[in-house]
Amino acid sequence: MKLIRLSVLSVTLLAGAVAVQARSEGQGYLAPGTFDVLAILPPAPVKGDARYEADRRIFRETRALVGTPRWDMATGDVPTGQADLMRDFSCALGVTITPANAPRTEALVARARIDTGRGTNVAKDFYKRRRPFLIDRGAICQPAREVLDSYDYPSGHTTLGWTWAMLLAELAPDRATQLLARGRAYGESRIVCGVHNASAVEGGRLSATVTLAALSSSSQFQADFAAARAELAALRATGPAPDAGMCAREASLVAEPIFDPAKRR
Repeated sequence: MKLIRLSVLSVTLLAGAVAVQARSEGQGYLAPGTFDVLAILPPAPVKGDARYEADRRIFRETRALVGTPRWDMATGDVPTGQADLMRDFSCALGVTITPANAPRTEALVARARIDTGRGTNVAKDFYKRRRPFLIDRGAICQPAREVLDSYDYPSGHTTLGWTWAMLLAELAPDRATQLLARGRAYGESRIVCGVHNASAVEGGRLSATVTLAALSSSSQFQADFAAARAELAALRATGPAPDAGMCAREASLVAEPIFDPAKRR
């Protein structure tokens, strides 16, 4: 009997080690090449078409947001670590989440973001669209060197934020409105920041949405999702609430449109 128990324990530990190794080696829920984002995304805008000119106009107009509270929010949305995103969505969720108090939720998104990020990166490398501040002059909210090694379309930040927003909205559907609004604003922060065009943000949301739809039938995803849902339900019943004042300020900024910055002055 003792040998049987030790064997079961060994198998359990081995399964856990394999799961950790899979995440560390960059394995998502989808096998690479099984889903073609390029077949779904519209082509990147090119010089001379209406979308290209709309992107340029939006970039120039939103430079009026430099130095405003919305600019500060966009700057705060630059870091993309798991702890950073959990902080960014805590107000919308209504509870403070961290990798320490919500490890299963963190692990679910850590694996899903591999899939959504892979598709977006394939599209970036295919279209090779230049970032807006390389086309028109204007301030940006992070050092240019941090983004010069990748392309504009679609936005990787937006893909990541929308991955978090959609999964959290499914895990806590009663907070879906707040979570999806924050996810939309997270993508728009890249427009405010000046490092992505509006079309790239739209493309990032679409890329994340279709990839999440494709991976949702994975049995491993479903198991991880169920574990994360139980974890969040327990945490929301007892967990720490984010600062109310901070959340009110964030909600006000999320609700404001970014495309008419003249009215903010």
